[in-house]
Amino acid sequence: MNGTVSGRSIERKLACLAIICGLIFIPACGQRNVYAPPPPPKVTASQPMLQSVIDHLEFTGNTQAINTVVLRARVQGYLEKLYFQDGDAVKKGQRLFLIQQDTYQAQLMAAEAQILQQKANLEHATLETDRYTKLVQKEAASQTDLDNWKFQKDAYQAAVVAAEANRDLAKLNLDYTVVTSPFDGRIGRRLVDPGNLVGAGEFTSLAEVNQINPIYVYFTISERDLLSVVGQTGISAAEAQKMKIPLSLGLINESGYPHQGNLDFAAISLTPTTGTLSMRGIFPNPDGKMLPGLFARVQAPVVGSEKPALVIPEDAVGYDQLGPYVLVVGNDNVVERRSVKLGARKDSDRVVSEGLRGEDWVIVDGQMRAIPGRTVTPERKPLPSGAEKNETIPNADQAAKGAK
Repeated sequence: MNGTVSGRSIERKLACLAIICGLIFIPACGQRNVYAPPPPPKVTASQPMLQSVIDHLEFTGNTQAINTVVLRARVQGYLEKLYFQDGDAVKKGQRLFLIQQDTYQAQLMAAEAQILQQKANLEHATLETDRYTKLVQKEAASQTDLDNWKFQKDAYQAAVVAAEANRDLAKLNLDYTVVTSPFDGRIGRRLVDPGNLVGAGEFTSLAEVNQINPIYVYFTISERDLLSVVGQTGISAAEAQKMKIPLSLGLINESGYPHQGNLDFAAISLTPTTGTLSMRGIFPNPDGKMLPGLFARVQAPVVGSEKPALVIPEDAVGYDQLGPYVLVVGNDNVVERRSVKLGARKDSDRVVSEGLRGEDWVIVDGQMRAIPGRTVTPERKPLPSGAEKNETIPNADQAAKGAK
């Protein structure tokens, strides 16, 4: 009996559960899940700008001090004092080393005393010459005595000149005991410590001083670039040197070319082994941050190459195995990959010489969300005013015609 009751109870519970489930799922049977695709991604698109650009050549070089001197001991003596710390900035005429002076001070005093003695002899010989001249006129002395005093007068006069020269030499040697800086610059570490004998049979090196404001940058131009520039502009390297062509410089840790200078020198012949021409630029360096020996990137404009060209932001250019490209938004908002040929950089922008038209809308922001062949939601706006804006043009061919 109990087993029968228990079985019926279980059946009733299962029936109730089935009814509840049916009531829950009946409303849901009338609804269906519908997939809603996400909206097209948003991107920012801008049209290229037509700007006047100048072709540039880029080189690599090294910085070098405009003046370099190794200070040497020109007189012999013990090094007594230093007046600087290694690596200090120094001024022209600033005292740097002191060599033992007492010997040279004594030599100077002896030379001055010799001058006084020879001047006294000259004065006595002059008086005797005048006296014997009068005596000879009165026939009270012989001509031989007069000639002797004239000879002594001339000899003492020469002795005075020699004594004065010895005095000047002694004074010069005394001045050499104080070693000064020949120009404004920076001094390296001392090569000799105080107490050492210097200048004994040789000019002992004491320290090196570099003048780095302004600073030189040496670089080379290849034969191909040189001939292309000469052929395009008709300007020789010597003429370019006289024109003081502006140069831009950037160090390895700097973006772009923030330092401005000009061309200072061009070699008179190419190096046969490398086929390059050595050139030099000069750049202000008031803070002394550019040290000699640094790697430098140099950019030089090609004179007479100014022309209109299409310019887009450098960030809008992508690169893959096929080369540089940009993403363009068509009239139907479909993304298109456009291969381009790039020209020179202009600040943070890039010149596009081929593959782009002025009426194209280039994606300048949101390239990661844009896939070629897919639709996007573009926000069309002009490029930010990093440089002066000019009117857009239908295509690059018309820009080239305008340059002609």
